Amino acid sequence: MKKKSVLLIVLIVVLAAVLFAAYVIYHRFQPGNAAANLQTPAVQTQQQTAPEETAEPEAASGKLDMQEEESAGNGGKITAPDFSVENAEGETVNLSDFVGKPVVLNFWASWCPPCKSEMPEFDSVYQELGEEVCFMIVNLTDGDRETRETAMKYIEQQGYVFPVYLDTDQEAVLTYGVTSIPTTYFIDKDGFIAARAVGAIDKETLLDGIRMAQGE
Repeated sequence: MKKKSVLLIVLIVVLAAVLFAAYVIYHRFQPGNAAANLQTPAVQTQQQTAPEETAEPEAASGKLDMQEEESAGNGGKITAPDFSVENAEGETVNLSDFVGKPVVLNFWASWCPPCKSEMPEFDSVYQELGEEVCFMIVNLTDGDRETRETAMKYIEQQGYVFPVYLDTDQEAVLTYGVTSIPTTYFIDKDGFIAARAVGAIDKETLLDGIRMAQGE
């Protein structure tokens, strides 16, 4: 009888743990959770810091962080680290090529549901703003889980018109220490980071980040 009571207690504890874990995972992976909440912690880019080999970029729901980290000589701003990627035609493109206009830098992959959930908003805003803001939609093209073919096929199927760039050498993801996708950086016209959002964001949060990059 005593053994049965102990077994019952163990089963109840295990069940409670499973239910709690399911609750956390469900809410964490819901696109747009807390997306409209603006916060002001400092944000640091992690230059040349690679994700752990056994860890894959994680999908999460996003919120916007304003950039407040002090950087000597730049009036308290942090310069967005430069990197090179390929465009759809295979040509090399640098982040620094876009200095002079605000930039929306987004990291994504076609196997990431939260990434895909925010893309209609990105495409809509891209078409609305025209030449006012540059969009760099950077695909994690590792050649294994994501290839040039799978990335571009998804974009074509969805009919998105924003520019897609392929991080075939993983230079961009390593430069920014990206371990969670989608992740979006908002960079001002002078090449300084204005804000960052980790996780899927809605249109309102995307526009808020753009306004920060525009200095509004």
